[in-house]
Amino acid sequence: MFELKVKSHFAGAHQLTMVGQKCENLHGHNWQVEVCVTGEKLNSAGVLADFGNIKKAVRKVVDEELDHKFLNELEIFEGMQPTSERIAVYIAQKVQALLDQTLEEDVKVSKVMAWESDDACATYFT
Repeated sequence: MFELKVKSHFAGAHQLTMVGQKCENLHGHNWQVEVCVTGEKLNSAGVLADFGNIKKAVRKVVDEELDHKFLNELEIFEGMQPTSERIAVYIAQKVQALLDQTLEEDVKVSKVMAWESDDACATYFT
């Protein structure tokens, strides 16, 4: 089994309703995102997949859908709070869909880490 990891980032704001916590206030984060993909076989070039193609998929989701947004107002989080956990799930699902459309290799998103600060991260394992 092989694993590749790419990193990205975005700035986004959210407001979480958790009684008595600071997160109830509208606030923002400079999120760091790590996306890991796995696969069993190397292609004819000797790689699992081109890092550039994986980065492109991650950037498409992060830059076009999440960056500089008030996450609570996005349709993707309608009826639910945009927590770090849910952001990680959303990124994993969207990146996988893009990779399925664009890569010839059999590569699967295995986990996504959404860091809302230098010392706080949610990890979603697929």
